[in-house]
Amino acid sequence: MAATASPGAGGVDGKPRTSPKSVKFLFGGLAGMGATVFVQPLDLVKNRMQLSGEGAKTREYKTSFHALTSILRAEGLRGIYTGLSAGLLRQATYTTTRLGIYTVLFERLTGADGTPPGFLLKALIGMTAGATGAFVGTPAEVALIRMTADGRLPPDQRRGYKNVFNALIRIAREEGVPTLWRGCIPTMARAVVVNAAQLASYSQSKQFLLDSGYFSDNILCHFCASMISGLVTTAASMPVDIVKTRIQNMRMIDGKPEYKNGLDVLVKVVRYEGFFSLWKGFTPYYARLGPHTVLTFIFLEQMNKAYKRVFLSG
Repeated sequence: MAATASPGAGGVDGKPRTSPKSVKFLFGGLAGMGATVFVQPLDLVKNRMQLSGEGAKTREYKTSFHALTSILRAEGLRGIYTGLSAGLLRQATYTTTRLGIYTVLFERLTGADGTPPGFLLKALIGMTAGATGAFVGTPAEVALIRMTADGRLPPDQRRGYKNVFNALIRIAREEGVPTLWRGCIPTMARAVVVNAAQLASYSQSKQFLLDSGYFSDNILCHFCASMISGLVTTAASMPVDIVKTRIQNMRMIDGKPEYKNGLDVLVKVVRYEGFFSLWKGFTPYYARLGPHTVLTFIFLEQMNKAYKRVFLSG
């Protein structure tokens, strides 16, 4: 006698029941937000370092540790979490959109026989999803850059945003709605570079480690490949990231913007601050990348398990 699947164990077609797409997107955004709570101080340090010594050879901060201790001393423990609300909104908009676009495109381009897209097509899907998510998340990114930069300015020059929503309303009212998407091109370019660099460098690093004979295809190999991939991704994306940060934080001087475009930022940074200033904030950027990814997956896994236990168990 054939066994029948229990309602909780599978769907009508016998396949295991899974959470709806909307729940997956929601959990993706919430997982990113949960990880942001832990890595926000690193984001703040990275942004401060990218803005330090703007237009000059001298820097406010010698190292990441110097930046962190200086901020703690001047602004207190609460100061290193400045802009957290903007960081959370960025994850809610960017991560959810990116995950949604990626899932939809992946399913559309999967063959009728269930064959998944090839490597290059996956890379293209990832870059498209990243760029679209970055565009949607740009207003939160602008608010985040400005809120994290505020503490380094003299009191009379600070913007003084109370939270991300206050920042968005004031930016739209005082500078116009288009300002909310200031720097969207370098923001989207960074997302494309990050996705491309991560995909290419991870697979290459993993293959190199396996070919060395010292690693087998296990979690240690995956961890080491991820760390190498993060290093390559950070190095490749930082010049674009500093362009984004400077443009989104710039002010109007005598009715003219500080920078004309992204190329103008690159030229001025190299001319006045030195070539390697394009990689200001490298350490906190790299240190943020790994923990944020790991924590995101941990939170995502726990939420999926809880959902299955509560809603999908028989």
